[in-house]
Amino acid sequence: MSAEPIRVLVVDDHTLFRRGLIALLATQAQLQVVGEAGDAGAAERLAAELRPQVILLDNHLPGVTGVQALPALKAAAPGAQVLMLTMSESESDLGAALRAGACGYLLKTADNQELTQAIERAARGVSSFSAEMAGKLATAFRHEADAAAPPPPDPLGMLSPREREIVELIARGDSNKQIARELGIAETTVKIHVQHLLRKLDLDSRVQAAVLVTQQRA
Repeated sequence: MSAEPIRVLVVDDHTLFRRGLIALLATQAQLQVVGEAGDAGAAERLAAELRPQVILLDNHLPGVTGVQALPALKAAAPGAQVLMLTMSESESDLGAALRAGACGYLLKTADNQELTQAIERAARGVSSFSAEMAGKLATAFRHEADAAAPPPPDPLGMLSPREREIVELIARGDSNKQIARELGIAETTVKIHVQHLLRKLDLDSRVQAAVLVTQQRA
């Protein structure tokens, strides 16, 4: 006996494209379109009811993106693989789709053979990408890593409150005498604080300290 056809749900808000796509897939004996939806709500209901193996999902849906709808679709049909089929060549859309759990990312310019093979691969849990998007994978992942990376530490955070006050006044252009008068402390005390803060910041001069403060404000 031949293997059962792969059950496919098509989700796209453009009726003509959706119907044309369904007609195209109907020519493939190994595929069976079990449902179609034009918005995320209908797609979620059909996914839960029909339990497709592969969901073809456009990223531009009424009121919500396909990427935003993707987690709910996977929750409605846990066994389904979601294959993005969209016009968007955006690296950020690609990265967001993969992070949300998409199995692959195809452009609507894909031909019949490429699409059919991608659906078959998706049913096996194997990813597929349009040639135009494959080259953007590394950039998309790099952007994701950069976005997730914590901000660099504030080098001024290692200073004591008094040293922080003094370095801010240095950046303002004040001399030790002016700083002493501003803070109501001895000028010799200011000099000691300046020595300490320069050592903590691994700087050689007051000018470098002023530049650092200016950069941190930017």
